[in-house]
Amino acid sequence: MNLLSIVWDVSPVIFNIGSLSIRWYGVLFALAFVISYLLLKKMFEKENVPVYFLDKMTIYMFVGLLAGLRLGHCLFYEFSYYINNPIEMLLPIKNTADGWKFIGYQGLASHGGAIGLLIATFFFCRNTKLPYLWVIDRLVIIVGFAGAAVRFGNLMNSEIYGVATNLPWGFIFVRDYQTMPMHPTQIYEALSYIALGSSLYLYFMKMKTPPRQGFIFGIFLIVLFVARFLIEFIKMSQEAWEDTMTLNMGQWLSVPFIVTGIVILFLSTKYQLGSKLDLSKLVQKEEKKKK
Repeated sequence: MNLLSIVWDVSPVIFNIGSLSIRWYGVLFALAFVISYLLLKKMFEKENVPVYFLDKMTIYMFVGLLAGLRLGHCLFYEFSYYINNPIEMLLPIKNTADGWKFIGYQGLASHGGAIGLLIATFFFCRNTKLPYLWVIDRLVIIVGFAGAAVRFGNLMNSEIYGVATNLPWGFIFVRDYQTMPMHPTQIYEALSYIALGSSLYLYFMKMKTPPRQGFIFGIFLIVLFVARFLIEFIKMSQEAWEDTMTLNMGQWLSVPFIVTGIVILFLSTKYQLGSKLDLSKLVQKEEKKKK
């Protein structure tokens, strides 16, 4: 055993209120939404975009993200089980020998969350008539911070970590019955997401004119999913059947996002997609709805 390794024996539960457990994962997940909302608000204020667009978008994003995270895990990683138990996909219950029991959500997939956000954004834009790429460019900036919060939640749960390592910062995940130091890939991913989100946020806030539509989105897809692809090489498989694969499921799911990012970045640069947005008509329409 490496004497410099870190023994990780942190409880995933912060405290209990009766039979209700308040867990780090849930608190960090909620914190991610708060931080995301505040950062987006500053970005909208910079461009004089009415905050009610953000309030409406938050609802779409919340539903799309949760549904995508859950369905992504069920369809990508445990399809054979959940296709025969569809009610367990979205409801935090399980059919046991003693009947239906509440067990909470066990399994979320970040790639599914990304797809859920993209779909939710489509419906939001169809409802508000805002340009899709304009919205996505701003939305993905805060996704990095949200993703980092989720990965820190995984760390508190002692889950989704890497393979054995002799590096001095290896974590021994005692609560997951590990006795050897493992790569803390949750931290690797979280730091890469924070670095990406911070860079894009500073770039956006310091620009005097908005970037071409799709430019930030393209950069985001390429950098985030290349980082995810590389980190997966030292991450433990989430499911046993992945052990026989040259590339695991997380890497295969990252490839389409990387390719999409390259295409979008190319189109944004080559065809100089517009960046200015005239909201006057949209604002008038929304104000009429309120009356």
